[in-house]
Amino acid sequence: MSARILVVGSINMDLLLLTPRIPLSGETLVSEEYRFGPGGKGANQAVACAMLGGDVTFAGKVGADDFGLQLRRSLFSKNVNIDHLTASKEKPSGFAVILLEDGNNRIISHLAANSELTKTDIDRAFTRPYDGMVINFELPQEIVIHACWQAHTRGIPYILDAGPAIDFPLEKIPAPLIISPNETEAAVMTGIEPSFRESNPYAQCAYISEVLRKRSGAVHVILKLGEHGAYHYHDGQGVHYPPHTVKAIDPTAAGDVFTAAMAVQYLNHGDIPRAVRYANIAGALTATRSGAQGSIPTASMIEELLR
Repeated sequence: MSARILVVGSINMDLLLLTPRIPLSGETLVSEEYRFGPGGKGANQAVACAMLGGDVTFAGKVGADDFGLQLRRSLFSKNVNIDHLTASKEKPSGFAVILLEDGNNRIISHLAANSELTKTDIDRAFTRPYDGMVINFELPQEIVIHACWQAHTRGIPYILDAGPAIDFPLEKIPAPLIISPNETEAAVMTGIEPSFRESNPYAQCAYISEVLRKRSGAVHVILKLGEHGAYHYHDGQGVHYPPHTVKAIDPTAAGDVFTAAMAVQYLNHGDIPRAVRYANIAGALTATRSGAQGSIPTASMIEELLR
């Protein structure tokens, strides 16, 4: 039986602009290519969870506009339950502009309708049972805190994707099963920039992880380290998972897919080392294709590399 997963998060329409470089201040630069596509950290995670073996319900908010209709249809087509995807009467659908330059990205997002998600919306989503919840910071802080407490009071373990990079008040939420930031997000929350010295490259990861554990009470801290792989910290012990070398085309959804893959694997099998290895591969494969949800790998692609 597939794990029943509630994903609470943002949903955006993305505009991807392929550029030879980032424009200077006051400069107009001609993009080599552009395309629209569904995105948002929450929606990316919902689609990835559904594609990789989860029974997924998504709680979020779009606008009552054409983008909102497209985003709704896109989630439905990926077998994501959208009973709790509601529409704002006041604001348009969330929107993000992604500048993609030689495998590196810069993202500007506007929450728009995402900022209208209410505590009542969250409460309604919890009227059905779940085995786990996945949530991120691309929502108003009070909504994230409320959703985490709703999961906790029902005995539902939750995975906290600690992005985007903000100094979130971790002390205000109950202990997550997993907290998983990338390097930038970890630095913002701890004030410590990860470095990888040759003598002991992951010593600092242990220190960062312990700071995050103390602040959040998380059972597991899992750092997404990009080209350096991943790092898992539990009970004072850390394990480094080496990266999978790939030609990065677009890293936009790599972290989102890492979190989703890890959540599905752990909630389905209860094996954290396997879940992190699986997620490491999923994130790496995601970066080899452009776009957000269009870059998510299939389970068979991940399993092949896992073997």
